[in-house]
Amino acid sequence: MNLTEEVEQALETIRPYLKADGGDVSVEEITAEGTVKLKLLGNCGSCPMSFMTMKSGIEQAIMKAVPQITSVVAVNMAEQE
Repeated sequence: MNLTEEVEQALETIRPYLKADGGDVSVEEITAEGTVKLKLLGNCGSCPMSFMTMKSGIEQAIMKAVPQITSVVAVNMAEQE
């Protein structure tokens, strides 16, 4: 299993919760340094709680399941500020 597949597998553990609120997430890039760049989709992209969702849910799920990952960022969160 490659790194992208491992990250996707980790996301599957949290994806049902995101979809229940009308949102989702997609992997845009995994850098050589181990940073996962995600795009928050649907309601997650505009939700005021998206930062908390990223830190307490998505980031923890990925970093726990895939130790090679050093950070997780949302590429579209800055657009919401």
